Amino acid sequence: MSGIQYVTKETLEAMKQELQQLKGVERPAASRAIAEAREKGDLKENAEYDAAKEAQGLLEAKIAQLEGQVATARIVDETSIDTSKVSILTKVKVTNLATKKQVTYQIVSEKEADLKLGKISSTSPIGKGLLGKAVGEVAEVQAPAGVLKFKVEDISI
Repeated sequence: MSGIQYVTKETLEAMKQELQQLKGVERPAASRAIAEAREKGDLKENAEYDAAKEAQGLLEAKIAQLEGQVATARIVDETSIDTSKVSILTKVKVTNLATKKQVTYQIVSEKEADLKLGKISSTSPIGKGLLGKAVGEVAEVQAPAGVLKFKVEDISI
């Protein structure tokens, strides 16, 4: 993931704690597992050693990805959000013009997205389509099922 990621202060703190856990606890455990497997003899035929090395590689990739996310994260202050248009961290009530169903979404970063909680990513098709829209405007969203039209009914924090 390149580019800036907008997150709340709580999410950034959770990301930093996860990174600390990976570096301080899981990385040393992976090194110990490799050392123990190495002691068991010939490395060419040691499946335990291969598995430990692969696990370490995956862990290092996860650490690198999380470090990148923390480095590009920008905290968004909820008190400074403009609710005249849909933006990151706003809650938007929309009506699907095809089904007449109303749904409320909160536009969040990829890291915070959780559809069950009504939080959609600003990089998702619906999130992208709604960004910048004002109350009363219609967003046309290109989805796998075709073009969906959403009318913005309300924007709040």
